[in-house]
Order: sequence, then C-alpha cells, then structure tokens
Amino acid sequence: MREMGKAIGLLMSGTLVYYHCVNRNATLLPLLSDVLIVLLSSLALLGLLFRQLNVSVPVDPLEWQISQDTACNIVARVANTVGAAESVLRVAATGHDKRLFLRVVVCLYFLAALGRIISGVTIAYAGLCLFCLSRLFQSSDRNSELNRRNREILERETP
Repeated sequence: MREMGKAIGLLMSGTLVYYHCVNRNATLLPLLSDVLIVLLSSLALLGLLFRQLNVSVPVDPLEWQISQDTACNIVARVANTVGAAESVLRVAATGHDKRLFLRVVVCLYFLAALGRIISGVTIAYAGLCLFCLSRLFQSSDRNSELNRRNREILERETP
C-alpha cells in the first residue's frame, strides 16, 4: 500500500509540473519559484495561526536535518547513475562494441525524431505515467500474492 501511495503522489506531482510547463508555456524556473512562494506563504500562515491559537509545534522545522548516511547515499546513487551513463556513451563512442554503438545511435535518432514531433515535457510526462503505472501494477501484484498466501495459510490451519 505504501508503494501505491508513492506512485500516486509522484503521478500527481508530475501532472502539476506538466500542467505548469505545457499549458502555461512556462519553464521549470518559474515553477520552482511558484512552489517556493506557496510553501513560504503556507508556512507563514500556519505559523500565525498556531501563534494565535497558542498551539505548540512539536517539531521545529529549523531542526529538520537528514543524516550524513542519507546524504552520502543520495550523492552515491547520482554519481553511479551518471558514471554508468558516461561509461555506456564512452564505450559506444569508441566503437569497440558495434551493437551498443548501433543501439545508442538508433535510440538517440528515435528520441530526436520524437522530440521534433512532441515536446520534451510531454515525453517526460508520458514516461512518468508509464513508470507510475508499472509501480501500481507491481504493488497490486504483490498485494494479491500476499492475499493468496494468507488464504493458503488459513486453509491449512482450519481442519
């Protein structure tokens, strides 16, 4: 259920970004500034409301921090992804692996042709939708598998 919530949240966030970038013909910079303005205004209003109602906030947002392990993990994942992409492109560019070179060229040609037909934001949004749908199907398959196992256990326990 937790993965389903993440996928739905990601899909909703992606939909808002897509609407902002395509329908309003804006770039990501105004989107980022709009999000920061909304967050700042919301926090200011909540702070004023809590102060008026004499409600104490259990967690001070100024004390929120991520651990050093989490930060290192995020940086390591980004570095590994960039390194893997660079490695694939370097091997393809040198021509040592002809099949990899042809696959990279065909993929880049397909993406360039697709980019001429459809905007990049639409392609990214379609990819996000497909990713979220695959996550939803995986979580529903996992849930149905757990339900089946639970039924089997119950059937074995009842005489």
